[in-house]
Amino acid sequence: MAKAKSSYVCQECGATHSKWMGRCDACGAWNSLTEEAASESAPKGLGGKRGKKINFVGLEGSEKDPPRRVSGIEEFDRVTGGGLVPGSAVLIGGEPGIGKSTLLMQATAKLAESSKTVYISGEEAIAQLRLRARRLDLDKAPVALATATNVRDIVSTLDTPDHIDVVVIDSIQTMYLDNLESAPGTVSQVRASAQELIRLAKRRGFALLLVGHVTKEGTIAGPRVLEHMVDTVLHFEGERSHQFRILRAVKNRFGPADEIGVFEMSDAGLVEVSNPSELFLADREGDVSGAAVFAGIEGSRPVLVEIQALVAPSALATPRRAVIGWDTNRLAMVMAVLDARADLALGPLDVYLNVAGGLKISEPAADLAVAAALLSSQSGEAIHGATVVFGEIGLSGEIRPVSRIDARLKEAAKLGFTRAIIPRIRTSKSGSKSAVNATGLDIVEIAHIRDLAQAVLPKPRQKQALG
Repeated sequence: MAKAKSSYVCQECGATHSKWMGRCDACGAWNSLTEEAASESAPKGLGGKRGKKINFVGLEGSEKDPPRRVSGIEEFDRVTGGGLVPGSAVLIGGEPGIGKSTLLMQATAKLAESSKTVYISGEEAIAQLRLRARRLDLDKAPVALATATNVRDIVSTLDTPDHIDVVVIDSIQTMYLDNLESAPGTVSQVRASAQELIRLAKRRGFALLLVGHVTKEGTIAGPRVLEHMVDTVLHFEGERSHQFRILRAVKNRFGPADEIGVFEMSDAGLVEVSNPSELFLADREGDVSGAAVFAGIEGSRPVLVEIQALVAPSALATPRRAVIGWDTNRLAMVMAVLDARADLALGPLDVYLNVAGGLKISEPAADLAVAAALLSSQSGEAIHGATVVFGEIGLSGEIRPVSRIDARLKEAAKLGFTRAIIPRIRTSKSGSKSAVNATGLDIVEIAHIRDLAQAVLPKPRQKQALG
């Protein structure tokens, strides 16, 4: 009897190798190769059989947009682009225990009021699902529950004339196809299982919600092609020590790809936060050195958060750099610019940076707020509590303009802030200047990082007027 052939597949990128190696040649990941049974016959060419011709159509058509299925949870609907599109596939990833199953249980219970919803779990028993529903006071919702991991059984059950609107699979890493010899969770199983389920969702027209595990680096486990196969990729993130949870759209074919929804974890489940800025700034103290309020943009909404910095003498040969909620490399760049262009000697000091509330910031507009917090911490002088700061810092020390300045300032004015330190507005943008003037804030424009100390620290200065 011939020995079955096997290959080694990288669980990070899906590359196939003929023998085991400690490091994948394709992506460079270590200890990511897993032995999987190879297919008995390799796929052959097209041969002499001809396929049928395809028809081309124009960009303009008479079809109407499919109606979206709105859950009624505004933060969830905002991130999905206004609701779930029939026939779409949504992948939701997040760390264990962050609340993915709780979020989907609440969303499916709301959707079940007007749509037929199915919740299939491969990780929990029916009793566990009912226990969660009872804790969330959702046990009366008409959601159809099932526990299964065999994709063939799931497809046979869902591929019926009975109309189904929403299907939840929790999670895709537990699903398997019995015609593949690899274990559940491997690249081959995740890719093939997702492909079968997505094909069924497109054919039957129901919205498919897939829960995905994440790796220790925070990326969704399984092949990268999984994120390309689905229509929407959502990340559910947050610190376990904080009650805030952020649902972030990383990819969305039916809406904005950078939208966020904010929730607060409570004993009764996830509660929507309609005004994230007010919540993130709720525990902010008065005038404290090392704290600056940043006016950022997350998706379509402005969000104000507090950036905290602590600069202290170092007892180590290599000073520490600890960052939570921001990019460490970006902090190193801002510190280098402050040292070289503003004569701020931060090199031999320990630097700690924290974005309060558990929100992760990625936009460069936070550079100026970080620099202001560092300057305030080193000098020991507090920034006036009613001041917001935002702007991008270039390597030569110039302060670059950012997008949607008027929306940031309007949000700050709504929350009671009276002063803003912003980049210099270009004279060609007269409309932007008029919108900024209409906010009623005391505006201080700066063009270079060396002007930051005069603008931030509470010393006598002349107010800088627009224009």
